[in-house]
Amino acid sequence: MRFGQLPTREAEGALLAHSQAVATGRIAKGTRLSAGDIEALAEAGIAAVVAARLDADDLAEDEAAARIGAALGGSGLSVAGAATGRVNVFAEAAGLFMPDRAVVDRINAVDPSITLATLGEFEPVGPGRMVATVKIIPLAVAGGSVEAVLKVLAEGPAFRLAPFRARKVALIQTELAGTRPKTLDKTRRITDARLSPSGSSVVGETRTAHEAQALAQRLKEVDDADLVLVFGASAVIDEDDVVPAAIRLAGGRVDHLGMPVDPGNLLLLGALGGRPVVGAPGCARSPKENGFDWIINRLLADLPVSGEDIRKMGVGGLLMEIASRPRPREGERKEDGDGEADDPSVDIVVLAAGKSSRMGGTNKLLAAFDGKPLVRRSVETALAARNAASVHVVVGHMRADVVAALDGLDVQIVGNPNYSDGLSTSVKAGFLAAREADGILVMLADQPLLTGKDLDRLIAAFTGKGRGAIVAACDRGERRNPVILSRQFADAVDALSGDVGAARIIAANPDALIEIDIGPAASLDVDTPEALEAAGGRLDRG
Repeated sequence: MRFGQLPTREAEGALLAHSQAVATGRIAKGTRLSAGDIEALAEAGIAAVVAARLDADDLAEDEAAARIGAALGGSGLSVAGAATGRVNVFAEAAGLFMPDRAVVDRINAVDPSITLATLGEFEPVGPGRMVATVKIIPLAVAGGSVEAVLKVLAEGPAFRLAPFRARKVALIQTELAGTRPKTLDKTRRITDARLSPSGSSVVGETRTAHEAQALAQRLKEVDDADLVLVFGASAVIDEDDVVPAAIRLAGGRVDHLGMPVDPGNLLLLGALGGRPVVGAPGCARSPKENGFDWIINRLLADLPVSGEDIRKMGVGGLLMEIASRPRPREGERKEDGDGEADDPSVDIVVLAAGKSSRMGGTNKLLAAFDGKPLVRRSVETALAARNAASVHVVVGHMRADVVAALDGLDVQIVGNPNYSDGLSTSVKAGFLAAREADGILVMLADQPLLTGKDLDRLIAAFTGKGRGAIVAACDRGERRNPVILSRQFADAVDALSGDVGAARIIAANPDALIEIDIGPAASLDVDTPEALEAAGGRLDRG
């Protein structure tokens, strides 16, 4: 490829390097210039252009990207079309992303013009999540380089998806005299949410005394389960402690105790009756990512886990800042009466005050979905989020009708008399109402595909400060709604005006953001009669 400035009259057949404005519009970057394009450029007074002339062996950027992309596909993966020299690869199912670092490195070593970027090893993904991207840097690349990449891929894939398989899980929790039922209830809720992305579920929960013989008996009684999770009332700190002793008494084995991941150090891995048994560390009672997730996700994806695998998890295993010794920083986390650290609380604010201006004079939130008003359906979705503290509904336009549609639901109604001034007024009203929460999940009332499990996934990623102080839902890598904002952004919310939401706050705080891909549920809202009907709604036009 020969790249550089050419007299416009001599550039026919070359690839334009930079877009140019002409009388009829714009000639886009990468266009192979035709005789008509040359005339349009000349008439616009453009005497020279920067362009590339291809050699006989060269491939244009999109053709090169498409050929490499076609060789990257595989089971559970889909490859999008090429555009601007880029091809993206997406997961078609939930599972763990498994790149082969050696193959990816070999591809990136072929030619600096060809790049392949992927997610990290063992990254959990959902359907529609972008997992890799090919980018051709210049306008064209040598065909020999593309062939070299294809040869590498013919020898073995650059990555694969290990899909999750729905498992039946037995949950056993032990109790001491001071163990509170609400702690055990919370552990069950969080475990349900943690298993949900894989389609797995708890098929039986047992609570027993924190004593080896009692726990061993409960382990022997497990039959219809693929995986056993044991949450001890006291941390496992020795191979002869209660949980490992009980596994051996029940006829099982202990394969490994401890892991170089923090939080998650005190994890135990064993087996009984041909099924894995995981002794959960205390941090697994929290929805925040910890070493327990790393083990459970692999088991749910049919990936074996050995002691050697666990010992190799140290690099990248520091998942959070550990409080300095000899004592934690004051005020860093709240604690309840028995010293257990609380997770940040999240309230849901459902925005239902808008005028539905694109609906031809009717209120879309009163449209029927499966026989109930959309606003009621959406608020019931919010109430189905097991990890939300409370639900507030901001109302304004047609307030009486909207409130009537919510009759009997356990929510706080928040009036917004300024709703006609735009979305920001409803966000501010909701933030003020949820003043006791550490985080506020702002949810639009016109997203009919959202589920309570989607909301719980967002809440599980919320940290309250640092990375995770903002959590945004995405669809195929595009940021959408809902969004969780930490209470620390209250002043920024108060400064909002007009018909805007949290986008400006997110843009100003990229280091605080975690994105969770929940698929089309994040992007589908029903702003027009056509969109509403396509989503299954029925609008009473009176």
